[in-house]
Amino acid sequence: MGRPLGRLKRREDFLRVAAARTKRVAHGFVLQACPSPQSSEETRVGFTASRKVGGAVDRNKTKRRLRVAARHVLSELGKPGMDYVLIGRRGTATMAFETLEKDLRHAVIKISEPRRKKK
Repeated sequence: MGRPLGRLKRREDFLRVAAARTKRVAHGFVLQACPSPQSSEETRVGFTASRKVGGAVDRNKTKRRLRVAARHVLSELGKPGMDYVLIGRRGTATMAFETLEKDLRHAVIKISEPRRKKK
């Protein structure tokens, strides 16, 4: 596996990443990203799931699956010095884990690419 991941825990960090407005939407999650304000070479990640996902059991299962997928994917593909937030969606808890990992891998690669300017 790759390098260890840091964690985002404070609300201000989640709001800062959301304000950057860089995101990719997949069937099972939303991935947001922005450069870390610290001059760290650490890749940090945070997880959240709203009540739309379901009750506490469903939200916890969703976040648990996202944590494992992030450990596998972001530890090798995540850019150092970046903060990522994974937002669980209703289908995260029930979708195949291989699909979840594949979608996360694709989203991380796409979010790392520079955006093309519209003509």
